[in-house]
Amino acid sequence: MRDEATSAPRIVVGVDGSESSKAALRWAVAQAKLTGGVVDAIIAWNFPTAWYGLAPPADRDPADYQKEARNVLDQAIDEALGPGPGRPVDIRPVSAHGHPAAVLLDAAAGARLLVVGNRGHGGLGEALLGSVGQHCVQHAPCPVVVVRGFGHGA
Repeated sequence: MRDEATSAPRIVVGVDGSESSKAALRWAVAQAKLTGGVVDAIIAWNFPTAWYGLAPPADRDPADYQKEARNVLDQAIDEALGPGPGRPVDIRPVSAHGHPAAVLLDAAAGARLLVVGNRGHGGLGEALLGSVGQHCVQHAPCPVVVVRGFGHGA
């Protein structure tokens, strides 16, 4: 378990590459800068499931899915904050296997905040809050901030 008294406040943010998640990342970084914290940028991935009776590709190594998710995360971080060094806080990218809500809730244990975008890459675009965000708001072990993305440049 982390020694919260001596470590920097940890802010967990869910990133899936959507504009809303990039806005959440920018907010989390700004908050971490204000509080002297660090940001754990988390992307969740899972194996593809059967779709309409079609089996998912079996010729791929599980590490390929992990690598693809990490590439999406790295690209989203660069798009949201600009490339390379010189960022205002320590950003720790993590690619984790599992359902996004479960991965984020697990990562949020011991965190100061959990930050999510209001909409990700799935579901109904008209909904105010996506299913992952809704689940996190209801079950997180820490306060949750929901950031609304407004398209490009949000």
